[in-house]
Amino acid sequence: MAASISQGLLLTVPLAPLAGALVAGLGGGWVGRRGAHTVTILGLLISFVCSAIVLAQVADGARFEGTIYRWMTVGDLVMEVGFLVDGLTAMMMAVVSFVSLMVHIYTIGYMADDPGYQRFFSFISLFTFSMLMLVMSNNFLQLFFGWEAVGLVSYLLIGFWFKRESAVFAGLKAFLVNRVGDFGFILGIALLLAYTGSLNYGQVFAKAPELATIVFPYDTWGGDWMLITVICVCLFVGAMGKSAQFPLHVWLPDSMEGPTPISALIHAATMVTAGIFMVARMSPLFELSDTALNLVLVLGAITAFFMGLLGIVQNDIKRVIAYSTLSQLGYMTVALGVSAYSVGVFHLMTHAFFKALLFLGAGSVIIAMHHDQDMRNMGGLRKAMPLTWLTMLAGSLALVATPLTSGFYSKDSIIEAVHSSRLPGAGFAVFAVTAGVFVTAFYTFRMYFLVFHGEERFRHKPFPPADDHGHDAHQAPKESPWVVTAPLVLLALPSLVIGFVTMQPLLFGSFFADSIVVDAQAHPAMTDLARSFHGAAAMALHAFTTLPFWLALAGAVAAWWCYLVQPEIPAAFARLFRPVYVLLVNKYYLDWFNEQVLAAGARLVGTGLWKGGDQAVIDGTINGTARGIGGLAGVMSTWQTGRLYQYALVMLLGAFGLLSWKLWPFLSGLLP
Repeated sequence: MAASISQGLLLTVPLAPLAGALVAGLGGGWVGRRGAHTVTILGLLISFVCSAIVLAQVADGARFEGTIYRWMTVGDLVMEVGFLVDGLTAMMMAVVSFVSLMVHIYTIGYMADDPGYQRFFSFISLFTFSMLMLVMSNNFLQLFFGWEAVGLVSYLLIGFWFKRESAVFAGLKAFLVNRVGDFGFILGIALLLAYTGSLNYGQVFAKAPELATIVFPYDTWGGDWMLITVICVCLFVGAMGKSAQFPLHVWLPDSMEGPTPISALIHAATMVTAGIFMVARMSPLFELSDTALNLVLVLGAITAFFMGLLGIVQNDIKRVIAYSTLSQLGYMTVALGVSAYSVGVFHLMTHAFFKALLFLGAGSVIIAMHHDQDMRNMGGLRKAMPLTWLTMLAGSLALVATPLTSGFYSKDSIIEAVHSSRLPGAGFAVFAVTAGVFVTAFYTFRMYFLVFHGEERFRHKPFPPADDHGHDAHQAPKESPWVVTAPLVLLALPSLVIGFVTMQPLLFGSFFADSIVVDAQAHPAMTDLARSFHGAAAMALHAFTTLPFWLALAGAVAAWWCYLVQPEIPAAFARLFRPVYVLLVNKYYLDWFNEQVLAAGARLVGTGLWKGGDQAVIDGTINGTARGIGGLAGVMSTWQTGRLYQYALVMLLGAFGLLSWKLWPFLSGLLP
């Protein structure tokens, strides 16, 4: 029997960041700026240390599954706060707490002059608490709480600089797009509750084979669908919103309106990884529906390739990295679609380190450039910022899957796994993830060369007298302070080595054995990977003979040639392929479609229901009746004079009329 983990230790992991968030957010002047970052960083440090202890215990075979607090019981339905800690959860706890700790330390330098300093530290600690509650949950109720909490806090953080109209709209856009995904997510949870009678993972998964035999009782898109397929599709719609899969990806690039530390936290370890984690956790359900898996595979492949193309035409350094996140999330989703769940979460882990590194490195550059984010105004920063240059080079090499780096082991494993899939969308997915290697290398090294090499273009562009952050705008770029560079170094190390160290136990050991369920006969991706794996070193050596390596090398060389050797080539290509260039610059016109077609159409329908339905029909009918009764009452009121003789006359006339009506048949018979 597996050893159990201390409940107190587990409670400390999410509650320490929550305590820091409450003290920093509610302490006001009593806490102060120094107190705010001290208490939140201390909370994250405690959380990370406890997560590391839990990870070590889980690696030794310890597990935990149980109720922490029972909130309410309705019949047989139990609503509770509970933890499920296994290999998948322990890995996520360690990654989330470590990356968040690095972001907290980095924020001291990046937000040093911001008036919302305490509020920002409170929000990012609350963000971390929400994500930890999500990944540690053992039931759908707590999962949904964490799911919505990260969505709420992301809204607050993306729109943190609320005096900027663009930031307000970006936060609102993220919130609304995620409501679309969350609607599908809660429908999936509701179906599971209706057919299993439980919200507990274990009880639901135990009934999964039974769900796979039930036909959905409603006609669905012109045919009969299995209930398990409808449930999985609904759950994946939620993942599409949180993990920014096409077409619900449109909020993620605009999230760059928030401060750079939150960009790193959202894109690396928290919100966008929630959907990937959820699908991996729900593997006992998804394994029973090839239709749902094929949908996951195709949408992931579309996101991986077509979102990567958009990174090529971006000039904002943060937006290049943002589209890189979209593309890499597509790779993770592709892995989930071919039932290589462990490979998907392995890439989630390695990506968290090198993507946080790239975002924080970009923030270091932005500080040096007095918050100018346009790469066309940079160049030659390698000499002025040697530490930022080296760490961003490490992150770039990991992103393009250079052999021996962490990104290589996870990304190449995804590409190999797709070749083993028997799903109908596998052919397209193979093309998308393979071609995406060249695209990733091209936009990554385009950014790298434009920022750190070539002409020092910032010398030809005068800065304004002062920027919004109070920096001396006439000061030449220089290396960032240690609170900014230290997290870069600490993130660069796992970006380079953690894939080599952990690939064997995570993918081919028993670490995820009780977390992930795979039908190896129907979905042989992991079996094929295990058969061809001969060690991390051998895999790296073999990579030099594979197509992905040469595509990555070609992408890097093409970027070097186009932006350092012959810098006039990009403009020539933009003129030669202008329709394609315009399409990419306008992001496939999806924002236009959402705003001018969907939103405008919704407003038109709403206006029609308001004017035609509410005002014309409802108000017209009800108010018309009221006006008629009021008019009749007005006529009748003219008879209410208060004069007794008039009332007596009316009574006599009434009595005479009534008597005449009754006697008329008799009197008419007497007439000749």
